[in-house]
Amino acid sequence: MRTTALTTTLLAIVMTAAAQQAGTKESPAEHQAAVTSRGDQEMGFSHEKTTHHFRLFKDGGTIEAAVNDAKDTESRDAIRMHLSHIAKMFAAGDFNAPMFIHGTNPPGVPILTELHSQIHYRYLETGSGAQVRIETANAQAVQAIHDFLRFQISEHHTGDSTGVTEDSQKK
Repeated sequence: MRTTALTTTLLAIVMTAAAQQAGTKESPAEHQAAVTSRGDQEMGFSHEKTTHHFRLFKDGGTIEAAVNDAKDTESRDAIRMHLSHIAKMFAAGDFNAPMFIHGTNPPGVPILTELHSQIHYRYLETGSGAQVRIETANAQAVQAIHDFLRFQISEHHTGDSTGVTEDSQKK
């Protein structure tokens, strides 16, 4: 796992440096294509075969992924593997995967890294994939979680609400 994280970090650094040296800025379409390509590579499943959702709650939020076709057990299992891995990485303060996927350090990551011991990442399987429930009692960490999730909503074009909603699992 450490080798993967190190490789991912080095690749993100090299890609960022190359883009800066070239002095070129990606068009929105080029950026989206690059995010999708790097995301499919990092996550191990296709954006086209799955659906992502990001939800904001008073005490944090969730990262969710599900297969579009219930018979696609290969993608479902890849989602579960990836989100299980993400929950462990984020709990350790390692946010290299989103940095690689998006080609930038997402908003909130410096605070999430600094306060990682005050944030709980709970992996949960769903019938069609999995989710990572993110919770904290720290107000600064909640804001960082919301900033991070809003960035994900924007980058992945999920159409999810960027407002704080009620957590249906806590009812």
